Amino acid sequence: MKELDLDLGAGRTLHVYDTAADAADRLTVFWHHGTPNIGTPPAPLFPASDRLGIRWVSYDRPGYGGSTPARGRNLASTAGYVNRVADALGIGRFAVMGHSGGGSHALACAALLPDRVPAAVSVAGIAPYGAEGLDWFAGMSASGEASLRAAVAGRAAKERHEAAAEYDPEMFAPVDHAAFEGEWSWFGGVVGPALEGGPGGLIDDDLAYVSPWGCDPAEVTAPVLLLHGGQDRVVPSSHGEWLARHGRWAELRLYPEDGHISVLHSAAQALEWLRANAE
Repeated sequence: MKELDLDLGAGRTLHVYDTAADAADRLTVFWHHGTPNIGTPPAPLFPASDRLGIRWVSYDRPGYGGSTPARGRNLASTAGYVNRVADALGIGRFAVMGHSGGGSHALACAALLPDRVPAAVSVAGIAPYGAEGLDWFAGMSASGEASLRAAVAGRAAKERHEAAAEYDPEMFAPVDHAAFEGEWSWFGGVVGPALEGGPGGLIDDDLAYVSPWGCDPAEVTAPVLLLHGGQDRVVPSSHGEWLARHGRWAELRLYPEDGHISVLHSAAQALEWLRANAE
């Protein structure tokens, strides 16, 4: 895997990842990471992506890893970053896929780049805050709800919350803890580095999730696959159901026995769907 630092000007840098092998014969998929993660592409999906001829490209969102913070970014900002990365790498069209908050970033990218994005997958993605007909916090763990309510109260409140916050294992369902013990132990290598420089990236992410996206996910014209676990305590499945109801483009695969992490066991099947629908 190649890594590079893309100069955005004005002293800002975006850290980029590119698996790149036999790139000319592969479908490029931009991976959008969750919160708090760095942008390393999902290694547990490499066997499936090799079989399907998929090239992963991704980046650390601003404030994480090697990317310069960008205070005030929203979900729509991702389209600008992806455009810059794709142009720098000589990529024309590409699919998008993301997990958790990254799924919502993937949808925003698809909404704003219809000429470049032929298909999108969102796994356990977040619906827009204040979405009509959705009790946005219902079903979240107590710690997750408190964290996002602090973001609703503004940056200062969110910073105070993160200064005192501790990891709450109850935010994940038992099936998620089992997934962490298996192939998705991979998360240990992307969460720790995301927090080494402090919680800045996480704070900017959560502020973006409770702010206007800067685009409407219902504007996506490409086919979209939504995956969600019925036991998800981080982003309840009602978010995926709302997104499916409000997009003429969307197919929802709901896995009643899965949680926020274990739903990724079905991600290889989603890659097959992505490959078929991105042609």
